[in-house]
Amino acid sequence: MSIANEHLLEIRELVKDHLAHQDERKLSAEREEALKQQICDNLRRENAVLIAHYYTQDAVQDLAEETGGIVSDSLEMARFGHDHPAQTLVVAGVKFMGETAKILTPEKRVLMPTLEATCSLDIGCPIDEFAEFCDQHPDRTVVVYANTSAAVKARSDWVVTSSIAKDVVAHLHAQGKKVLFAPDRHLGHYIQSVTGADVLVWDGACIVHEEFKADGLRHVMEEHPDAAVLVHPESPAAVIELADRVGSTSQIIQAAKEMPNRKFIVATDQGIFHTMQKQVPDKELIIAPTAGHGATCYSCANCPWMAMNELESLARVFERDDNEVFVDPELGKRAMLPLQRMLDFKKTL
Repeated sequence: MSIANEHLLEIRELVKDHLAHQDERKLSAEREEALKQQICDNLRRENAVLIAHYYTQDAVQDLAEETGGIVSDSLEMARFGHDHPAQTLVVAGVKFMGETAKILTPEKRVLMPTLEATCSLDIGCPIDEFAEFCDQHPDRTVVVYANTSAAVKARSDWVVTSSIAKDVVAHLHAQGKKVLFAPDRHLGHYIQSVTGADVLVWDGACIVHEEFKADGLRHVMEEHPDAAVLVHPESPAAVIELADRVGSTSQIIQAAKEMPNRKFIVATDQGIFHTMQKQVPDKELIIAPTAGHGATCYSCANCPWMAMNELESLARVFERDDNEVFVDPELGKRAMLPLQRMLDFKKTL
């Protein structure tokens, strides 16, 4: 049920290689401006809007905001696309985000810079194995994280994001229900610890967040004793235990705005720092470590698939014929049921 160890190692090397070669792929200022103008013209011509995740490159995030799009978490991206009048959504993120946008707005065209941009949580939860796992535990309510395929969502009773997961599980626990949670084991165990619910957890992990190290984090905390620690719940339990605040990407940004501290040590993908720093320009943000002393990469907290959303690929998004997101209509309808259940529940909070 878990991702093969050798495959995880390969993916982790992709992360490190991406970070090591970022400067080599840096565009000149002139080329960047030319690409931005081309993308703007394309969006206008195609009646399209650019929707980007917090973990994408700085230039992509800026462009989304400058062209009337949005930079946000996966659920808000999909909701924004649903409510926006544009007939084409250009989703800069990973494949499950494009699928979620398509499920919520089946009548719209959804394009991505590349459909190869995926997620280790999605890869590590194939529908055949997951459906068999669910069938083995028919007494449990199936709750799946948004970081899953449309097929896995369609097999679930609830879809949740990291910002609402513990509320949903607490709600189910209050009703006396046992939960099957997938695919992130760290998020699942965190939810179990804070709700006291009976949670059976699928064995998956985010290859970025799983790499945060508690020992390294303690060292940084000693160097910055006045800093608050903000941690995404996809991180290991030992890292979560050191947090002053645990939350989703949006909740981490909000915490930095609300808390009085002038410094924050942040354990999530480095991409969040761009938008986060805009929200708290007078505060210092420090990335939590994923490697020890002497390593070539102090923190490899950077998703290689998110990095595929480059200006070059965005400029070609309307020229290609292999980057449109399709979801089988019947599958989309089934996946919409647990998604809608979450959206309705969120209104009650």
